[in-house]
Amino acid sequence: MCKSFLTVHCVGLGRRVGLSKTATGLNLKSASIQNSAEKVSRADPQQSEVPIASLNMAAKMGYHTSSGRSIGSNHSKLQALFSHALYNLPLPPIKEDDWLLRVKPKVKDNDRDSTQEWLSASEDGYDAAHWDSTAESHPPWLRFHLGISRWQLYDRKDPSLRALEEQLASHRIVSAVQKPGGTQLKLIMTFPNYGQALFKPKKQERDVETDFNLFYFSDFERHNAEIAAFHLDRILGFQRIPPVVGRLINVTKEIKDITTDRKLARTFYTSPVGNVCFYGQCSYYCSTEHAVCGRPLALEASLAAMLPDLSLAPRRSWRSPWRRSYSRSKLAQWEKDPNFCATVKKTPPYNKGTRLVDLIDMAILDFLMSNMDRHHYETFEKFGNDTYLLHLDNGRAFGRHSRDEPSILAPLQQCCRIRRSTFLRLRLLALPQFRLGDVMRESLSKDPLTSVAPLLAQPHLSALDRRLHTVLQTVHHCQESRRLAQQRNDVIYDDMGGYTGFDTTTRP
Repeated sequence: MCKSFLTVHCVGLGRRVGLSKTATGLNLKSASIQNSAEKVSRADPQQSEVPIASLNMAAKMGYHTSSGRSIGSNHSKLQALFSHALYNLPLPPIKEDDWLLRVKPKVKDNDRDSTQEWLSASEDGYDAAHWDSTAESHPPWLRFHLGISRWQLYDRKDPSLRALEEQLASHRIVSAVQKPGGTQLKLIMTFPNYGQALFKPKKQERDVETDFNLFYFSDFERHNAEIAAFHLDRILGFQRIPPVVGRLINVTKEIKDITTDRKLARTFYTSPVGNVCFYGQCSYYCSTEHAVCGRPLALEASLAAMLPDLSLAPRRSWRSPWRRSYSRSKLAQWEKDPNFCATVKKTPPYNKGTRLVDLIDMAILDFLMSNMDRHHYETFEKFGNDTYLLHLDNGRAFGRHSRDEPSILAPLQQCCRIRRSTFLRLRLLALPQFRLGDVMRESLSKDPLTSVAPLLAQPHLSALDRRLHTVLQTVHHCQESRRLAQQRNDVIYDDMGGYTGFDTTTRP
Protein backbone atom coordinates (compact mmCIF):
# COMPACT_ATOMS: atom_id res chain seq x y z
CA MET A 1 0.00 0.00 0.00
CA CYS A 2 1.30 3.49 -0.85
CA LYS A 3 0.49 6.56 1.22
CA SER A 4 2.00 10.04 1.02
CA PHE A 5 1.76 13.51 -0.45
CA LEU A 6 3.33 13.15 -3.96
CA THR A 7 1.48 11.63 -6.89
CA VAL A 8 3.35 9.06 -8.95
CA HIS A 9 1.47 7.42 -11.78
CA CYS A 10 2.24 3.77 -12.48
CA VAL A 11 1.32 4.12 -16.14
CA GLY A 12 -0.27 1.05 -17.64
CA LEU A 13 -0.70 -0.70 -14.29
CA GLY A 14 -3.99 1.02 -13.56
CA ARG A 15 -2.96 2.25 -10.13
CA ARG A 16 -1.56 5.28 -8.36
CA VAL A 17 1.03 5.08 -5.70
CA GLY A 18 1.10 7.54 -3.01
CA LEU A 19 1.47 11.18 -3.28
CA SER A 20 -0.74 14.26 -3.78
CA LYS A 21 -0.02 17.95 -3.86
CA THR A 22 0.21 20.12 -0.75
CA ALA A 23 0.94 23.81 -0.37
CA THR A 24 4.32 23.05 1.14
CA GLY A 25 5.50 20.48 -1.37
CA LEU A 26 6.14 16.89 -0.33
CA ASN A 27 5.76 14.98 2.86
CA LEU A 28 7.72 11.75 2.63
CA LYS A 29 8.16 9.69 5.72
CA SER A 30 9.17 6.17 6.72
CA ALA A 31 12.38 4.18 7.12
CA SER A 32 14.52 3.60 4.01
CA ILE A 33 14.32 2.53 0.40
CA GLN A 34 15.71 -0.63 -1.06
CA ASN A 35 17.38 0.73 -4.15
CA SER A 36 19.03 -2.38 -5.50
CA ALA A 37 19.96 -2.22 -9.18
CA GLU A 38 18.20 -4.89 -11.20
CA LYS A 39 20.03 -6.59 -14.03
CA VAL A 40 19.07 -5.42 -17.48
CA SER A 41 16.92 -7.75 -19.57
CA ARG A 42 19.18 -9.45 -22.06
CA ALA A 43 18.61 -10.17 -25.71
CA ASP A 44 19.32 -13.65 -26.98
CA PRO A 45 23.05 -13.51 -27.86
CA GLN A 46 22.32 -15.67 -30.88
CA GLN A 47 19.81 -13.18 -32.21
CA SER A 48 21.03 -9.72 -31.24
CA GLU A 49 23.69 -7.98 -33.31
CA VAL A 50 24.95 -6.14 -30.22
CA PRO A 51 24.85 -7.60 -26.68
CA ILE A 52 22.24 -5.37 -25.05
CA ALA A 53 23.28 -5.97 -21.46
CA SER A 54 26.95 -5.29 -22.10
CA LEU A 55 26.13 -2.05 -23.90
CA ASN A 56 23.81 -0.75 -21.21
CA MET A 57 26.29 -1.69 -18.50
CA ALA A 58 28.67 0.83 -20.08
CA ALA A 59 26.82 3.38 -18.01
CA LYS A 60 28.15 1.66 -14.89
CA MET A 61 31.64 0.92 -16.18
CA GLY A 62 32.78 4.53 -16.59
CA TYR A 63 33.25 7.02 -19.37
CA HIS A 64 34.89 6.26 -22.70
CA THR A 65 35.92 8.04 -25.81
CA SER A 66 34.66 6.90 -29.20
CA SER A 67 37.81 4.84 -29.52
CA GLY A 68 37.13 3.22 -26.15
CA ARG A 69 40.02 4.91 -24.32
CA SER A 70 39.43 6.62 -20.99
CA ILE A 71 39.57 10.39 -20.98
CA GLY A 72 42.47 11.53 -18.88
CA SER A 73 41.78 14.50 -16.62
CA ASN A 74 44.92 16.24 -17.89
CA HIS A 75 43.71 16.15 -21.48
CA SER A 76 40.00 16.77 -21.08
CA LYS A 77 38.70 19.89 -22.77
CA LEU A 78 35.30 19.24 -21.22
CA GLN A 79 36.66 19.15 -17.68
CA ALA A 80 38.67 22.30 -18.36
CA LEU A 81 35.54 24.00 -19.69
CA PHE A 82 33.43 23.09 -16.67
CA SER A 83 36.25 24.22 -14.37
CA HIS A 84 36.25 27.69 -15.95
CA ALA A 85 34.86 30.54 -13.86
CA LEU A 86 32.10 31.16 -16.41
CA TYR A 87 30.66 27.74 -15.56
CA ASN A 88 30.87 28.31 -11.83
CA LEU A 89 29.09 31.63 -11.44
CA PRO A 90 27.29 32.14 -8.14
CA LEU A 91 23.54 31.62 -8.27
CA PRO A 92 21.12 33.97 -6.52
CA PRO A 93 20.32 32.82 -2.97
CA ILE A 94 17.73 30.05 -3.12
CA LYS A 95 14.86 30.85 -0.77
CA GLU A 96 12.36 28.27 0.42
CA ASP A 97 9.83 29.35 -2.19
CA ASP A 98 12.43 29.02 -4.97
CA TRP A 99 12.30 25.21 -4.81
CA LEU A 100 9.76 23.54 -7.04
CA LEU A 101 9.02 20.80 -4.49
CA ARG A 102 10.03 20.49 -0.86
CA VAL A 103 10.08 17.81 1.82
CA LYS A 104 8.18 18.93 4.88
CA PRO A 105 10.07 19.14 8.18
CA LYS A 106 10.20 16.05 10.36
CA VAL A 107 6.91 15.43 12.11
CA LYS A 108 6.74 14.38 15.77
CA ASP A 109 5.65 10.82 16.42
CA ASN A 110 2.37 11.84 18.01
CA ASP A 111 1.50 14.06 15.03
CA ARG A 112 1.86 11.32 12.44
CA ASP A 113 -1.08 9.97 10.53
CA SER A 114 -1.63 7.60 7.62
CA THR A 115 -1.43 10.40 5.03
CA GLN A 116 2.18 11.22 5.97
CA GLU A 117 3.71 7.91 4.98
CA TRP A 118 5.19 6.51 1.80
CA LEU A 119 4.87 2.74 1.89
CA SER A 120 4.94 0.45 -1.11
CA ALA A 121 4.61 -3.30 -1.10
CA SER A 122 6.89 -5.18 -3.48
CA GLU A 123 4.51 -6.36 -6.18
CA ASP A 124 4.10 -6.37 -9.94
CA GLY A 125 7.87 -6.08 -10.39
CA TYR A 126 8.29 -2.94 -8.26
CA ASP A 127 10.76 -2.54 -5.41
CA ALA A 128 9.53 -2.27 -1.85
CA ALA A 129 9.82 1.41 -0.97
CA HIS A 130 10.19 3.03 2.46
CA TRP A 131 11.19 6.65 1.99
CA ASP A 132 11.74 9.27 4.67
CA SER A 133 12.71 12.94 4.53
CA THR A 134 16.43 12.25 4.03
CA ALA A 135 17.84 12.54 0.52
CA GLU A 136 19.75 9.28 0.97
CA SER A 137 16.49 7.35 1.13
CA HIS A 138 15.14 8.80 -2.13
CA PRO A 139 15.60 7.14 -5.53
CA PRO A 140 17.55 9.15 -8.14
CA TRP A 141 14.47 10.40 -9.99
CA LEU A 142 13.01 11.87 -6.79
CA ARG A 143 16.30 13.56 -5.91
CA PHE A 144 16.25 15.10 -9.39
CA HIS A 145 12.71 16.40 -8.85
CA LEU A 146 13.55 17.81 -5.42
CA GLY A 147 16.60 19.58 -6.87
CA ILE A 148 14.62 21.68 -9.36
CA SER A 149 14.70 25.37 -8.45
CA ARG A 150 13.64 28.71 -9.84
CA TRP A 151 17.12 29.21 -11.31
CA GLN A 152 18.03 25.86 -12.86
CA LEU A 153 16.53 22.49 -13.70
CA TYR A 154 19.48 20.67 -12.16
CA ASP A 155 22.90 21.32 -10.70
CA ARG A 156 25.53 20.05 -13.11
CA LYS A 157 27.79 19.11 -10.18
CA ASP A 158 25.12 17.17 -8.28
CA PRO A 159 26.49 13.59 -7.82
CA SER A 160 22.96 12.15 -7.83
CA LEU A 161 22.70 12.97 -11.56
CA ARG A 162 25.12 10.14 -12.29
CA ALA A 163 22.81 7.75 -10.45
CA LEU A 164 19.86 9.04 -12.46
CA GLU A 165 21.71 8.53 -15.75
CA GLU A 166 22.67 5.02 -14.65
CA GLN A 167 19.02 4.26 -13.90
CA LEU A 168 17.97 5.44 -17.35
CA ALA A 169 20.72 3.42 -19.01
CA SER A 170 20.53 0.12 -17.20
CA HIS A 171 17.71 -0.39 -14.70
CA ARG A 172 15.08 -3.01 -15.39
CA ILE A 173 11.95 -1.78 -17.17
CA VAL A 174 8.68 -2.99 -15.63
CA SER A 175 6.16 -1.13 -17.79
CA ALA A 176 6.04 0.33 -21.30
CA VAL A 177 2.99 2.17 -22.61
CA GLN A 178 2.34 4.77 -25.27
CA LYS A 179 2.43 8.45 -24.37
CA PRO A 180 -0.85 10.03 -25.51
CA GLY A 181 -0.78 12.79 -28.11
CA GLY A 182 1.98 13.90 -30.44
CA THR A 183 2.65 13.20 -34.08
CA GLN A 184 5.16 10.40 -33.60
CA LEU A 185 5.62 7.31 -31.46
CA LYS A 186 6.72 7.83 -27.85
CA LEU A 187 6.54 5.48 -24.88
CA ILE A 188 6.56 5.94 -21.12
CA MET A 189 8.94 3.46 -19.50
CA THR A 190 8.64 2.73 -15.76
CA PHE A 191 11.39 1.37 -13.49
CA PRO A 192 11.10 -0.77 -10.31
CA ASN A 193 11.66 2.31 -8.08
CA TYR A 194 8.65 4.08 -9.69
CA GLY A 195 10.84 6.35 -11.79
CA GLN A 196 9.75 6.97 -15.37
CA ALA A 197 11.39 7.95 -18.66
CA LEU A 198 10.23 9.18 -22.06
CA PHE A 199 11.31 6.70 -24.76
CA LYS A 200 12.00 7.77 -28.36
CA PRO A 201 13.17 5.06 -30.76
CA LYS A 202 15.73 5.15 -33.54
CA LYS A 203 13.98 6.05 -36.79
CA GLN A 204 16.91 6.44 -39.19
CA GLU A 205 20.67 6.03 -39.40
CA ARG A 206 22.72 8.73 -37.73
CA ASP A 207 24.59 9.81 -40.85
CA VAL A 208 21.39 10.36 -42.89
CA GLU A 209 20.61 14.01 -43.59
CA THR A 210 17.05 15.30 -43.72
CA ASP A 211 15.84 15.63 -47.30
CA PHE A 212 16.19 19.27 -48.39
CA ASN A 213 12.78 19.07 -50.07
CA LEU A 214 11.11 18.04 -46.82
CA PHE A 215 9.29 20.65 -44.73
CA TYR A 216 10.45 21.01 -41.13
CA PHE A 217 7.09 19.82 -39.80
CA SER A 218 7.33 16.57 -41.77
CA ASP A 219 10.73 15.52 -40.46
CA PHE A 220 11.36 12.43 -38.33
CA GLU A 221 12.19 12.71 -34.65
CA ARG A 222 15.66 11.32 -33.92
CA HIS A 223 16.69 9.58 -30.72
CA ASN A 224 20.28 10.77 -31.01
CA ALA A 225 19.05 14.38 -31.39
CA GLU A 226 17.39 14.18 -27.97
CA ILE A 227 20.62 12.88 -26.44
CA ALA A 228 22.84 15.42 -28.21
CA ALA A 229 20.50 18.31 -27.31
CA PHE A 230 20.85 17.49 -23.60
CA HIS A 231 24.64 17.52 -23.88
CA LEU A 232 24.73 20.74 -25.92
CA ASP A 233 22.36 22.51 -23.52
CA ARG A 234 24.65 21.59 -20.63
CA ILE A 235 27.78 22.67 -22.50
CA LEU A 236 26.19 26.05 -23.15
CA GLY A 237 25.64 26.37 -19.40
CA PHE A 238 21.84 26.42 -19.57
CA GLN A 239 20.80 23.25 -17.65
CA ARG A 240 17.25 23.49 -19.05
CA ILE A 241 16.82 20.02 -20.61
CA PRO A 242 16.08 17.00 -18.37
CA PRO A 243 18.83 14.33 -18.43
CA VAL A 244 18.70 12.08 -21.51
CA VAL A 245 20.60 8.83 -22.00
CA GLY A 246 20.89 6.42 -24.91
CA ARG A 247 19.99 2.79 -24.39
CA LEU A 248 19.74 -0.41 -26.41
CA ILE A 249 16.30 -1.91 -25.80
CA ASN A 250 15.22 -5.51 -26.24
CA VAL A 251 12.02 -4.97 -28.21
CA THR A 252 10.46 -8.24 -27.05
CA LYS A 253 11.47 -8.48 -23.40
CA GLU A 254 11.41 -4.78 -22.55
CA ILE A 255 8.35 -3.66 -24.52
CA LYS A 256 6.18 -6.37 -26.08
CA ASP A 257 6.20 -8.85 -23.19
CA ILE A 258 5.54 -6.28 -20.44
CA THR A 259 3.20 -3.75 -22.01
CA THR A 260 -0.34 -3.46 -20.71
CA ASP A 261 -1.22 -1.11 -23.57
CA ARG A 262 -3.43 -3.22 -25.85
CA LYS A 263 -3.36 -0.70 -28.68
CA LEU A 264 0.43 -0.82 -28.67
CA ALA A 265 0.55 -4.63 -28.33
CA ARG A 266 -1.62 -5.09 -31.44
CA THR A 267 0.97 -3.33 -33.63
CA PHE A 268 3.83 -5.80 -33.12
CA TYR A 269 4.84 -8.06 -36.00
CA THR A 270 7.88 -9.84 -37.43
CA SER A 271 9.35 -8.39 -40.60
CA PRO A 272 10.21 -10.54 -43.67
CA VAL A 273 13.85 -10.66 -42.53
CA GLY A 274 12.97 -11.72 -38.98
CA ASN A 275 13.20 -8.39 -37.15
CA VAL A 276 10.62 -7.66 -34.43
CA CYS A 277 8.79 -4.45 -35.32
CA PHE A 278 5.97 -2.26 -33.98
CA TYR A 279 4.45 1.09 -34.89
CA GLY A 280 1.96 2.07 -32.19
CA GLN A 281 -0.76 4.65 -32.69
CA CYS A 282 -0.20 8.37 -33.27
CA SER A 283 -1.34 11.08 -35.63
CA TYR A 284 1.53 11.00 -38.11
CA TYR A 285 4.27 8.39 -38.41
CA CYS A 286 2.54 5.34 -36.93
CA SER A 287 2.03 2.75 -39.66
CA THR A 288 3.73 -0.32 -41.09
CA GLU A 289 5.49 2.02 -43.56
CA HIS A 290 7.12 3.82 -40.61
CA ALA A 291 7.52 0.92 -38.20
CA VAL A 292 10.24 0.77 -35.57
CA CYS A 293 12.27 -2.43 -35.82
CA GLY A 294 14.86 -4.21 -33.75
CA ARG A 295 17.87 -5.94 -35.31
CA PRO A 296 16.43 -8.47 -34.76
CA LEU A 297 15.55 -7.57 -31.16
CA ALA A 298 17.96 -4.76 -30.27
CA LEU A 299 16.62 -1.23 -30.78
CA GLU A 300 18.44 2.02 -30.08
CA ALA A 301 16.45 4.63 -28.16
CA SER A 302 16.74 7.75 -26.05
CA LEU A 303 15.36 7.74 -22.51
CA ALA A 304 14.69 11.14 -20.95
CA ALA A 305 14.01 11.65 -17.27
CA MET A 306 10.41 12.70 -16.68
CA LEU A 307 9.58 15.99 -15.00
CA PRO A 308 7.35 15.99 -11.90
CA ASP A 309 3.72 15.08 -12.51
CA LEU A 310 1.58 18.03 -13.60
CA SER A 311 -0.65 17.54 -10.55
CA LEU A 312 2.38 18.39 -8.40
CA ALA A 313 4.18 20.93 -10.57
CA PRO A 314 1.89 22.46 -13.22
CA ARG A 315 3.62 23.85 -16.27
CA ARG A 316 2.43 26.65 -18.52
CA SER A 317 2.77 26.33 -22.28
CA TRP A 318 3.64 29.53 -24.15
CA ARG A 319 3.33 30.05 -27.87
CA SER A 320 6.64 31.37 -29.19
CA PRO A 321 6.38 34.79 -30.87
CA TRP A 322 8.74 33.41 -33.50
CA ARG A 323 6.62 30.34 -34.14
CA ARG A 324 6.64 29.21 -37.77
CA SER A 325 3.44 29.13 -39.81
CA TYR A 326 3.52 25.32 -40.27
CA SER A 327 2.19 25.97 -43.74
CA ARG A 328 3.67 25.14 -47.13
CA SER A 329 2.71 28.55 -48.52
CA LYS A 330 2.19 31.12 -45.74
CA LEU A 331 4.80 33.09 -43.86
CA ALA A 332 4.62 33.96 -40.18
CA GLN A 333 4.43 37.64 -39.21
CA TRP A 334 8.04 37.73 -38.00
CA GLU A 335 9.19 36.51 -41.42
CA LYS A 336 7.52 39.51 -43.09
CA ASP A 337 8.23 42.28 -40.58
CA PRO A 338 11.91 43.08 -39.87
CA ASN A 339 10.80 45.28 -36.93
CA PHE A 340 8.75 42.49 -35.39
CA CYS A 341 10.81 42.52 -32.17
CA ALA A 342 9.71 46.07 -31.37
CA THR A 343 6.18 44.74 -30.95
CA VAL A 344 7.33 41.77 -28.90
CA LYS A 345 9.27 44.01 -26.52
CA LYS A 346 6.05 45.84 -25.64
CA THR A 347 4.12 42.63 -25.01
CA PRO A 348 4.08 40.85 -21.62
CA PRO A 349 6.00 38.87 -20.47
CA TYR A 350 8.71 40.06 -22.87
CA ASN A 351 8.47 43.69 -21.78
CA LYS A 352 10.34 43.16 -18.51
CA GLY A 353 12.57 40.73 -16.70
CA THR A 354 14.67 38.10 -18.51
CA ARG A 355 11.99 36.44 -20.66
CA LEU A 356 13.27 37.95 -23.93
CA VAL A 357 16.91 36.96 -23.37
CA ASP A 358 15.71 33.55 -22.16
CA LEU A 359 13.97 33.07 -25.48
CA ILE A 360 17.08 34.25 -27.35
CA ASP A 361 19.14 31.67 -25.42
CA MET A 362 16.73 29.05 -26.72
CA ALA A 363 17.00 30.40 -30.28
CA ILE A 364 20.80 30.14 -30.12
CA LEU A 365 20.54 26.54 -28.92
CA ASP A 366 18.10 25.75 -31.73
CA PHE A 367 20.27 27.39 -34.37
CA LEU A 368 23.37 25.49 -33.29
CA MET A 369 21.53 22.17 -33.61
CA SER A 370 19.34 23.25 -36.56
CA ASN A 371 16.01 22.76 -34.82
CA MET A 372 13.19 24.54 -36.70
CA ASP A 373 10.39 22.92 -34.69
CA ARG A 374 10.17 25.26 -31.68
CA HIS A 375 6.54 26.37 -31.77
CA HIS A 376 5.93 26.44 -27.98
CA TYR A 377 7.96 26.43 -24.79
CA GLU A 378 7.06 25.73 -21.16
CA THR A 379 7.73 27.16 -17.71
CA PHE A 380 6.84 26.00 -14.21
CA GLU A 381 3.72 27.85 -13.08
CA LYS A 382 4.92 28.14 -9.50
CA PHE A 383 7.75 30.48 -10.51
CA GLY A 384 5.62 32.86 -12.58
CA ASN A 385 7.55 34.84 -15.19
CA ASP A 386 10.72 35.07 -13.13
CA THR A 387 12.34 31.81 -14.20
CA TYR A 388 13.98 29.95 -17.09
CA LEU A 389 12.36 28.28 -20.10
CA LEU A 390 12.27 24.50 -20.39
CA HIS A 391 13.97 23.35 -23.61
CA LEU A 392 11.83 20.27 -24.23
CA ASP A 393 11.17 18.12 -27.31
CA ASN A 394 14.32 18.34 -29.43
CA GLY A 395 13.85 15.28 -31.62
CA ARG A 396 13.89 17.21 -34.91
CA ALA A 397 17.30 18.75 -34.26
CA PHE A 398 20.56 17.68 -35.93
CA GLY A 399 18.80 16.74 -39.17
CA ARG A 400 21.12 18.67 -41.48
CA HIS A 401 24.80 19.50 -41.23
CA SER A 402 25.61 20.69 -44.75
CA ARG A 403 23.22 23.61 -44.60
CA ASP A 404 22.45 26.20 -41.90
CA GLU A 405 19.04 27.77 -41.36
CA PRO A 406 19.61 31.48 -40.52
CA SER A 407 15.92 32.14 -39.84
CA ILE A 408 16.23 30.21 -36.55
CA LEU A 409 18.36 33.11 -35.29
CA ALA A 410 15.61 35.67 -36.03
CA PRO A 411 15.05 36.54 -32.33
CA LEU A 412 18.74 37.46 -31.96
CA GLN A 413 18.93 39.18 -35.35
CA GLN A 414 15.80 41.27 -34.88
CA CYS A 415 16.12 42.07 -31.16
CA CYS A 416 19.90 42.42 -30.98
CA ARG A 417 19.95 41.30 -27.36
CA ILE A 418 21.93 38.56 -25.61
CA ARG A 419 22.86 37.66 -22.06
CA ARG A 420 26.38 38.61 -21.07
CA SER A 421 26.97 35.17 -19.55
CA THR A 422 25.76 33.44 -22.73
CA PHE A 423 27.87 35.67 -24.94
CA LEU A 424 31.03 35.08 -22.91
CA ARG A 425 30.51 31.31 -22.89
CA LEU A 426 30.02 31.31 -26.66
CA ARG A 427 33.29 33.22 -27.09
CA LEU A 428 34.98 30.72 -24.80
CA LEU A 429 33.68 27.81 -26.89
CA ALA A 430 35.15 29.38 -30.00
CA LEU A 431 38.68 29.24 -28.57
CA PRO A 432 40.96 26.41 -29.82
CA GLN A 433 41.61 25.12 -26.29
CA PHE A 434 37.90 24.37 -25.92
CA ARG A 435 36.13 24.40 -29.32
CA LEU A 436 32.47 23.50 -29.23
CA GLY A 437 32.74 20.53 -31.62
CA ASP A 438 35.53 18.99 -29.53
CA VAL A 439 33.79 19.28 -26.16
CA MET A 440 30.56 17.96 -27.69
CA ARG A 441 32.41 14.90 -29.01
CA GLU A 442 33.94 14.30 -25.59
CA SER A 443 30.65 14.81 -23.75
CA LEU A 444 28.73 12.50 -26.10
CA SER A 445 31.43 9.85 -25.74
CA LYS A 446 30.14 9.31 -22.19
CA ASP A 447 26.80 8.01 -23.42
CA PRO A 448 26.38 4.21 -23.55
CA LEU A 449 25.23 4.21 -27.20
CA THR A 450 28.65 5.50 -28.25
CA SER A 451 29.70 1.85 -27.92
CA VAL A 452 27.67 1.24 -31.08
CA ALA A 453 28.66 4.35 -33.05
CA PRO A 454 29.30 8.06 -32.41
CA LEU A 455 26.02 9.77 -31.59
CA LEU A 456 26.81 12.65 -33.96
CA ALA A 457 28.72 12.19 -37.19
CA GLN A 458 31.76 14.45 -37.62
CA PRO A 459 29.97 16.77 -40.11
CA HIS A 460 27.47 17.66 -37.38
CA LEU A 461 30.29 18.52 -34.97
CA SER A 462 31.94 20.69 -37.63
CA ALA A 463 28.60 22.38 -38.24
CA LEU A 464 28.43 23.33 -34.56
CA ASP A 465 31.70 25.26 -34.85
CA ARG A 466 30.56 26.93 -38.08
CA ARG A 467 27.23 27.97 -36.59
CA LEU A 468 28.86 29.23 -33.41
CA HIS A 469 30.91 31.61 -35.56
CA THR A 470 27.68 32.80 -37.19
CA VAL A 471 26.13 33.56 -33.80
CA LEU A 472 29.16 35.58 -32.71
CA GLN A 473 29.18 37.43 -36.03
CA THR A 474 25.50 38.28 -35.55
CA VAL A 475 26.22 39.79 -32.13
CA HIS A 476 29.14 41.76 -33.59
CA HIS A 477 26.90 43.05 -36.40
CA CYS A 478 24.32 44.18 -33.82
CA GLN A 479 26.97 46.06 -31.84
CA GLU A 480 28.38 47.71 -34.96
CA SER A 481 24.91 48.73 -36.16
CA ARG A 482 24.24 50.42 -32.82
CA ARG A 483 27.59 52.19 -32.95
CA LEU A 484 27.20 53.45 -36.51
CA ALA A 485 23.67 54.66 -35.80
CA GLN A 486 24.97 56.35 -32.64
CA GLN A 487 22.36 54.49 -30.62
CA ARG A 488 22.64 53.27 -27.05
CA ASN A 489 24.54 50.00 -27.18
CA ASP A 490 22.25 47.73 -25.15
CA VAL A 491 23.03 44.54 -27.07
CA ILE A 492 24.61 42.86 -24.04
CA TYR A 493 22.18 42.26 -21.18
CA ASP A 494 24.24 42.18 -17.98
CA ASP A 495 22.94 39.22 -15.99
CA MET A 496 26.17 38.89 -14.01
CA GLY A 497 25.83 41.90 -11.73
CA GLY A 498 29.36 43.12 -12.35
CA TYR A 499 30.86 39.76 -11.39
CA THR A 500 34.51 39.69 -12.52
CA GLY A 501 35.78 36.33 -11.34
CA PHE A 502 37.36 35.60 -14.73
CA ASP A 503 39.28 37.21 -17.56
CA THR A 504 36.80 38.87 -19.94
CA THR A 505 39.47 40.04 -22.35
CA THR A 506 40.04 36.62 -23.91
CA ARG A 507 38.81 36.62 -27.49
CA PRO A 508 38.40 33.80 -30.02
